[in-house]
Amino acid sequence: MASGTGSSPPPAHEERVLEGEGAFEISSKNTSHDHLRRWRQAALVLNASRRFRYTLDLERQEEKENLRRMLRSHAQVIRAVFVFKEAGQKNLREYCTSIKGDTLSQRFSVDLKKLKMLNRDHDAIIFQEVGGVKGLSDLLKSDLDRGLSPDESELMRRRDIFGANTYPRKERRSIWHFVFEACQDLTLVILMVAAAISFSLGMATEGVKDGWYDGGSIFFAVFLVIFVTGFEVMFLYNVYCSCTQSLCSDTFFTTFLATSDYRQSLQFQHLNEEKRNIQVEVIRGGKRLVASIFDLVVGDVVPLKIGDQVPADGILIYGHSLAIDESSMTGESKIVNKDQRAPFLMSGCKVADGYGSMLVTGVGINTEWGMLMANLSEDIGEETPLQVRLNGVATLIGIVGLSVAGAVLVILWLRYFTGHTKNPDGTTQFLAGTTGVKQGFMGAIRILTIAVTIVVVAVPEGLPLAVTLTLAYSMRKMMRDKALVRRLSSCETMGSATTICSDKTGTLTMNKMTVVEAYLGGEKMDTYDNASTMCTSVTALLIEGIAQNTTGTVFMPEDGGAAEITGSPTEKAILSWGLMIGMDFKDVRSKSSVLHVVPFNSEKKRGGVALQVSDTEVHIHWKGAAELLLASCRSWLSTDGSIQQMNSIKHNEFKERIDDMAMSSLRCVAFAYCPWEPKMVPMESLDKWKLPEDDLTLIGMVGIKDPCRPGVRNAVQLCSTAGVKVRMVTGDNVETAKAIAVECGILDAKDAASEPNVIEGKVFREMSETAREDIADKITVMGRSSPNDKLLLVQCLKRRGHVVAVTGDGTNDAPALHEADIGLSMGISGTEVAKESSDIIILDDDFTSVVKVVRWGRSVYANIQKFIQFQLTVNVAALVINVIAAVSSGDVPLNAVELLWVNLIMDTLGALALATEPPTDNLMKRHPVGRRHVITSLIAINTFVLEPLVTNVMWRNLFIQALYQIAVLLIFNFDGKRILRLQNGSWEHAEKTKNTFVFNAFVFCQIFNEFNARKPEEKNVFKGVANNHLFVAIVGATTVLQNVQRKSFKVITFASTGIGLSPILGNSSPCLSDLSRATSSIVLVVEDHAKMKSKAARAETWQVRPQVQHCRSKASLEHRSLKHPQAVSLSHRLDSQQELHLER
Repeated sequence: MASGTGSSPPPAHEERVLEGEGAFEISSKNTSHDHLRRWRQAALVLNASRRFRYTLDLERQEEKENLRRMLRSHAQVIRAVFVFKEAGQKNLREYCTSIKGDTLSQRFSVDLKKLKMLNRDHDAIIFQEVGGVKGLSDLLKSDLDRGLSPDESELMRRRDIFGANTYPRKERRSIWHFVFEACQDLTLVILMVAAAISFSLGMATEGVKDGWYDGGSIFFAVFLVIFVTGFEVMFLYNVYCSCTQSLCSDTFFTTFLATSDYRQSLQFQHLNEEKRNIQVEVIRGGKRLVASIFDLVVGDVVPLKIGDQVPADGILIYGHSLAIDESSMTGESKIVNKDQRAPFLMSGCKVADGYGSMLVTGVGINTEWGMLMANLSEDIGEETPLQVRLNGVATLIGIVGLSVAGAVLVILWLRYFTGHTKNPDGTTQFLAGTTGVKQGFMGAIRILTIAVTIVVVAVPEGLPLAVTLTLAYSMRKMMRDKALVRRLSSCETMGSATTICSDKTGTLTMNKMTVVEAYLGGEKMDTYDNASTMCTSVTALLIEGIAQNTTGTVFMPEDGGAAEITGSPTEKAILSWGLMIGMDFKDVRSKSSVLHVVPFNSEKKRGGVALQVSDTEVHIHWKGAAELLLASCRSWLSTDGSIQQMNSIKHNEFKERIDDMAMSSLRCVAFAYCPWEPKMVPMESLDKWKLPEDDLTLIGMVGIKDPCRPGVRNAVQLCSTAGVKVRMVTGDNVETAKAIAVECGILDAKDAASEPNVIEGKVFREMSETAREDIADKITVMGRSSPNDKLLLVQCLKRRGHVVAVTGDGTNDAPALHEADIGLSMGISGTEVAKESSDIIILDDDFTSVVKVVRWGRSVYANIQKFIQFQLTVNVAALVINVIAAVSSGDVPLNAVELLWVNLIMDTLGALALATEPPTDNLMKRHPVGRRHVITSLIAINTFVLEPLVTNVMWRNLFIQALYQIAVLLIFNFDGKRILRLQNGSWEHAEKTKNTFVFNAFVFCQIFNEFNARKPEEKNVFKGVANNHLFVAIVGATTVLQNVQRKSFKVITFASTGIGLSPILGNSSPCLSDLSRATSSIVLVVEDHAKMKSKAARAETWQVRPQVQHCRSKASLEHRSLKHPQAVSLSHRLDSQQELHLER
């Protein structure tokens, strides 16, 4: 019954979750503000940190908290003023009379202003003066039983008068804001200053016709970078503002390519509505309907249950053990019980316990929650762990680039001002006392431009962009696969998951339950007709318990159609069965009144209700997990209506029937009751009455079938192949859990009986912390578990180094969802509290969607690694080429304008090409990139660190490609005139032609290197490229863009430089990669063969080792164990892990 009713109160030992500081406010998984502030201050390379500036807007967080405090204080002051105002009862009565007397033209006897005052003041005296909830419903023309009419014109009139349940959003930042931020980049500022000086001096010395090229081309390139960067950052800002959503349409990426239409990015404003668009139950026309929270109007009747968010301001109609967490509005963590003495409900609060219904009296901006939301600034998201690591990489590379650029600047200036640099005609460029100030200044500026060029090429600006593009693309695709991402970091973390702790009901099964077996009066009911043969008193008690001890409802249409049943799947199955055995739901509920309700408790696995059947008779009904309820029964009801004593023989008989149903994959639910003396009912304190749980009489039991979802077995097998262990954690009977686990493929039939694989939650809970940690790895199925058991399992698995994903749907699952590395809540059956605590919402509650999330998570990580390899190859090659050329000849073959162009097309388009690479089947054939086990000392220390972001294979590919490009391009830089046969022309023409060829060849090397980056570990780098139309389009666009640039970069027509040679040099790159991969494969085969021989030799040596030596070793080990027992235990553990690794 883990999710039987959906209304389970928190267990007693979890009161700290509800009544502690910040109830239901699970601490954020995001990086702390202090940590982000340190990152901002530590960013030494502004060009790299600029990309992250929009994610570190800490002042907005402070603004949000200050505004929350201000609004809370404002609300409290207003309440205090009205409580202590001097007018007294006279003014109160006049106010109440005015409420009743005013009549609007729209025929409502209360206006918006007075409703706002009533909601704001929470004054019980005023509330009673208007006639309580019944009087207020009459004023609002609403029916407390049937709700409002579903007529759309009536609902629209109420929205016009009382407002809609929405609130205005703050406008997003404009494109010019981001362009201005881009202009603050230090590197671009230096380039603009150098361009201005170069432009002025060029115009003065060479005239207008030729003097503007150098400075003008740099200005143009910087302008393009700033403008495109503005669109990039605005795009990223919108992604983070809507980080809980995916992209709206496929056209965004093509729009991003044509950055002139920036307004397309504003589509993200609508995406955040999906998160806020909570589906709530509402009663209209006597039916329970599911509607959007935005569709609620004043006068609606809304049912509430544990885990729900209060969707609007309202008045309690009725409630059973209803407790509200108002910390989000009042700032106080105390849970507030709601009843007729305290009936006011505030929008935005959470239902912590119980259930009930409310009358909506305020919506949207007319509530305190609406005002708070309307005034808060938009969140701009968090920095993901991978972005933090990439920020560190970018900063480190930037420091290296700055250091190298500074050294080159000093060397070139020393050479220039000491007369060691020559002009093409052999004359010295600078002679002290001879060279003019203007000419000398121009030369110094040219050298400064070279140094800035080195900084430009050193900083890998595309890394943050690649991360965000990959996340945005994956989020959009995951949305189509029924997964709604709430936190960006969960995309990448899910790819590293090593284990998934999954619920059973609704996730592995279809959550479509049917009663297929029943025992009533101690006998099995083969057909539903058997109920008619039972004693009337037996069926009457059973039907009474079914109809009253439920949170579901049954609506019988007036036209005689099929009954409409609402409630949890378990409740619906039981109510459907009740109708089949003759239950008249409305009639049964009218014959008795409810005194007190104990909502279903996920710890005790039961729920109860006390009924006033007559003045002299009270019945207490219980419903819950069969074997647990059976343990509380001291008698049982026979078919003739007599009560029989529960002896050991009968107890064992019932237990066997429960086990038989459990082994048939049935969920077993029992019904029991006990009569109670009316005089023993504490009428004055019913809300504190603890219903008796022992000395019960067993009425009957049912077996509920919930079939496995189609495709679950294949999905579990796919996880196993991918190295991800699936564990079932359920509140159901252990035997039921085992049967379902075998059916789903989680558990092998031969392992079903072994204790380490299958464990009961209570047994696990009562173990010591060390024992729990030791056995956690072996657990595959945990039955009869509570939410706290799930939390303990998650904590143990994390300490063992696992990256843990957890599914959950209940309010009490919130701690486990938060504790896990990735929390996965259910979109259909999940409560709002569970969703708020999760990272990803599985919209269809299907386990196959969870596996798709794993697949996309691995794709995120793989695509980012691909771009890292590609980006670092570009940076390393360009940096080394320019540094060597600058130091040796005083000039660079790749100038600032050309490198800005490379950054523009290769960073942006390259990131887009590799970030949108779809996931392949091979991703699910690898083991997850999880945490790596590290020993920090001899005694005891198990610590875990992340696997390296740049793998050995990536380093191999990077250095091979970079060395190839450096070698080839430097050869052409120093000997290109001879190779290209340019000796016969002028020096200036030959130099331009040679540099043009080097630049063109460099770009084509990067274009073909994109193919290498697509498949870093596969031999055929062109495999599947035709299926990725976007990649092909981007490569084609890059080639076209490279061939259309002309005089802006001070290059010449490519036809005269041997245009075919540049692509040939670039195309050699994949061939070189194939050769390196083949060589690596041969080396690995040789190494594996050598290791196998070495292992065989060690085994043979161990077998022939004398027994005496073995005894000495054993004695030595025993001696060491006396001194360092923890070290020896750790040694044994590591030995076993090493043996397991060798076996794999």
